[in-house]
Amino acid sequence: MRIASGGVQHETNTFSKTPTTLADFVRDSNCGETLAGGDTIFERFRGTGSIHGGYISGAESAGFELVPLLCARAQPSGLVEEAAFETMLRWFLERLEKAKPFDGVLLDLHGAMVAEHHEDAEGAFIVAVRDVVGSKIPIVVTLDLHANITKRMAELADVIIGFDTYPHVDMQERGHEAAELIARIVKVEVTPVQEFRQLPLITLPPKQCTLRNPMQDLMERVHRLEQEAHVLTATVAMGFPFADIHDTGVSILVTTDGDADLARAKADELAGWLWELRDELQPELTTIEDVIAHVNEHPDEGLVIFADGSDNPGGGAPCDGTIALQAMIDAGFQGGAVGVIHDPETAEQAHRAGVGATIFVRLGGKTDNLHGAPVERDAYVRVLSDGKYTYRGPMMQGVQDNLGLTATLVVGGVEVVVSSQRRQCFDAEMLRIAGVDPAGRRLLVLKSAVHFRADFGPLASRIFDADTPGIHRPDLAAFDFQKIRRPIYPLDVDVAGP
Repeated sequence: MRIASGGVQHETNTFSKTPTTLADFVRDSNCGETLAGGDTIFERFRGTGSIHGGYISGAESAGFELVPLLCARAQPSGLVEEAAFETMLRWFLERLEKAKPFDGVLLDLHGAMVAEHHEDAEGAFIVAVRDVVGSKIPIVVTLDLHANITKRMAELADVIIGFDTYPHVDMQERGHEAAELIARIVKVEVTPVQEFRQLPLITLPPKQCTLRNPMQDLMERVHRLEQEAHVLTATVAMGFPFADIHDTGVSILVTTDGDADLARAKADELAGWLWELRDELQPELTTIEDVIAHVNEHPDEGLVIFADGSDNPGGGAPCDGTIALQAMIDAGFQGGAVGVIHDPETAEQAHRAGVGATIFVRLGGKTDNLHGAPVERDAYVRVLSDGKYTYRGPMMQGVQDNLGLTATLVVGGVEVVVSSQRRQCFDAEMLRIAGVDPAGRRLLVLKSAVHFRADFGPLASRIFDADTPGIHRPDLAAFDFQKIRRPIYPLDVDVAGP
C-alpha cells in the first residue's frame, strides 16, 4: 500500500496588510528552495510532535509506504499571494502525478488559508487533488482547530480530522490517527460517512483554549462520543475569527462507519452542545497597568504572565507591539521580561555593538501604527544568540526552528528578547537560548494568545489575557467585517441556533 502525503499550511489574517509570499513559505518550511519532499520531510519531522511526524509513525504502525511530496508552511500574516499559492499547488500536483500509483492521499492543511483569488484556499487545494486522483481514491485531511471549514472541503474529503487541543499538543496524535484510518479505508475495513455542520457562531482565541473551561469539558464529551459504537472520529473546529470571509466561524464534523443516520444524529448532538456554550466563550481582558498593579500588590505570588494576544504572530500580528513594554518602562517596573519582539534592525544593531554595550534603540512599532510606537531610549546588550533552538515543550516537540540573530536587551528595568525572525513565543526554550529564565521573572509579557500555556502555563501563578490594541485583538468590536455570513453570534444577537 502506498499513500501520498503533503500540503500547505497558513493561517491568514485578512486584516493584516503584510502579504504572504513564496519566499515566506520557503524560509519558514526549512525544506529547500523548491520545498522538497521525500527524505527532506522524513528527516525534518520523524519523531516530532507534528502532523507529518504522526503520518510517519502511523504509516509504520499500519504497515504502508508513505510518499511525502511537499510540506509548506509560513508564519501567519496577510493574504497569500496568488502566485505563491498556485506555484505550491502546481509543485504538489506534479509530484502527485509522478508518484502514481498510490492508494490514498493524506493532506496536511490548516483550514484558514486565504489567497488573493481564493477565499477557500484549502477547498481549492482539495478540488485540484481530487481532479488528479478521481473519486475512488480516499483523501483524508488533517486541519487545525482554527480551521474555517467549508461545505466544499467536507464534501470532497472522505474524512476531515481536526486538532482536539489548543494549545495544539496533539498534532502527532492526529496525524497518526489519520494515517491509521486511511489504511483501514483502503483495506475496506471501514466505510466513512461524514456529516458536517456549520454553526452561526464566531469565537475568539482566549476561551477556545482546551486547558480551561468551557472547552475542556466540551472536548471530554467529544472524546466520549468518539468511543461510541460505529463512530470513527469527531472534530470541533473553533474557526479563525480574524479572516473576513463568508465561512469564518465554528463548525463540527462527525464520521461514522457506514451509518449516515448515526452521523447526522451525532452531528446534531455535538452542534447543540457547542451552541449552549456560546456566552461562556467570550473572553475577559485586562490592561497592562492593572497587571503591573496586581504584581506590585502581590510580591510573593510568583511568575505572572500577560498574554499579549493582540500582537500574536501566530495569528498574523506583526509581533513588534510596544504597548506593554512602554507601560512597564513608564512604571519603572523591575523584574519583568518581554518575549519576543520582532525587530531585525535592532537585533543586528545589538550584534554589531556586542555584549556589554549600551546602544540607543528605536525598538519595535515599525510595522504599522496599530500596536504602539517605537521605544526610543538607551538599551544595554546583555546576551547575543544565533537564535537556533529546538522545541522542548509539549507543542511541536523535537522540531528545530530559528529566531535568526537574537539579542536580549535591558531597557529601563525590563529584559526584552529581540529576534530577526517573527515567531510566536510558546516554548520556554525560545527565551532560554537568549539567557532569560522565565521562572525567575515577576512579570512575563508573551506575544502569544494561548499556545504559550502548554509550556509556560505550569510555571505561572497567574495568567491575564491582555487588553491591548492590534490586529489579533480578542474583541470582535475592533474589526469591520464585510464578508462574513450573517446573522452570526455574537456580531448579531437575534440568531437561531443550529
